[in-house]
Amino acid sequence: MKRIALVAAGLALVISGSAFAAEGKHDHSHGHKPLHGGVVVEVKDVDYELVAAPALIRLHLRDHGKAVDVSRTTAKLTLLMGNERQEVDLKPAGGWLEAAGTFKVAPGTRVVAVVTTAGKPAATVRFVMK
Repeated sequence: MKRIALVAAGLALVISGSAFAAEGKHDHSHGHKPLHGGVVVEVKDVDYELVAAPALIRLHLRDHGKAVDVSRTTAKLTLLMGNERQEVDLKPAGGWLEAAGTFKVAPGTRVVAVVTTAGKPAATVRFVMK
C-alpha cells in the first residue's frame, strides 16, 4: 500500500512540475504587450487590453495580434475597489468597446469583464489595474 502511495505522490509531483513549466509559454509568436497603455490579459488566444481612466473605459480585442471586429460585441464590466462595486456596459465605438462616465479606477482595482460576441460563447476576463 505504501508503494502505491509513493508512486501516486511521485506522479503528482511530475505532473505539477510539468504544468508549472508550461505556464506562461505559448505555442504562438505574437506578443502580449499593451498597445494602448492598458492592461493585457489573454483568454483563448484573444488578447483583451483594458484602458481605464476616471472618465473613459476602453476594451481593445486582438486575435493573434490582429484587431478583432467588435461591431457585434458588447461587454459588461464589474469594477471592484475595496468594498465598492460598479457595473459598466461597454458598446462598440470604432475598433474597440467603450463607455464614458465616472469610474472609480485606481491601481489595485479588480475588473471582471464578460465579453459577448454574437454567435460565440461569452468570455470572462479578469484584470487588476496597475
